Amino acid sequence: MLTPAPVPGRRLPGLLVLVVLAALLTAPRAAAEPGWPQEAGWPLAGVPVVVRGFSPPAERWGAGHRGVDLSAPVGAEVLAAADGVVLFAGQVAGRPVLTIGHGPLRTTYEPVRATVSVGTRVRAGQVVGRLQRGHCGTPSEACLHWGLLRGEEYLDPTLLPHDDRSAATLRLLPSGSDARARAAARTRAAAVAAGTAPAGRPGAHGFVAPVAGPVTSPFGPRLHPVLGVVRLHDGTDFGVPCGTGMRAARGGTVVERVSHPAYGERLVVDHGRVGGHRFRTSYNHALGYSVGVGAEVTRGQVVGRVGSTGYSTGCHLHLMMWVDGVLVDPQEWL
Repeated sequence: MLTPAPVPGRRLPGLLVLVVLAALLTAPRAAAEPGWPQEAGWPLAGVPVVVRGFSPPAERWGAGHRGVDLSAPVGAEVLAAADGVVLFAGQVAGRPVLTIGHGPLRTTYEPVRATVSVGTRVRAGQVVGRLQRGHCGTPSEACLHWGLLRGEEYLDPTLLPHDDRSAATLRLLPSGSDARARAAARTRAAAVAAGTAPAGRPGAHGFVAPVAGPVTSPFGPRLHPVLGVVRLHDGTDFGVPCGTGMRAARGGTVVERVSHPAYGERLVVDHGRVGGHRFRTSYNHALGYSVGVGAEVTRGQVVGRVGSTGYSTGCHLHLMMWVDGVLVDPQEWL
């Protein structure tokens, strides 16, 4: 296995190193994707609770959940998630729906009685309607179904918010007790704390840790927690709450974004050649990602949210790294 010990040819010429470092340190922070709002927030006041997450169908016409459901009382104020223009405010299949355009993106809100009309320009956080009954919930509680589209493609709307609450969503537990409520509050607080931490300082090789949480399972042989057999743990696990923002370990190009049976929601970034060697990293088990294949990302840029998809027993980030096509221990390079 490759190790980070210096070998002939590994280091770039001194002048080129300085040029590369200067470019990395002065490059402007890129938006998640072209057209992604620079400022965006949640469509409800306070810390939202996700009672049903984003689960798009494999085929456009298939069954799935093309948005997220957020718990709120009937009559709650609904806020514009980002600056935009009201494109639709009316009934769809007997339900009140509001659609706001944000350049190439659109957000949808239902069941919502709009307080703005078509053509109105709105600002992020502006009240645009009131939540109605008709979706999940009880007679006194309701759910806002919040969607995000780019053309005909459905995206995960929880990746929009840029504020500290973007790490604080929590799936609602099926039954509520004081103990569960206290546990939920602790989890939300921990998520906010983890999500607001800035990107760490890069290590000797120019990579940063993608999250600030502790290592819960290192690279190497272990008893697989799901399969129950001893096998290579092909990456490093960081234990952080679901919803925590995960950052690109180094600048590069997204070359893969897939839903994998074992790795769950997976993103692969090609970092090109560094010191004469080619590097790739992958980020696994996510709730979702805010960048797609072909996107250029910068070191420390938030590219997605930690989850527990695929073969996973809890919220964590599974980070993998390859050097010249060989799987290596990521901790030796961070």
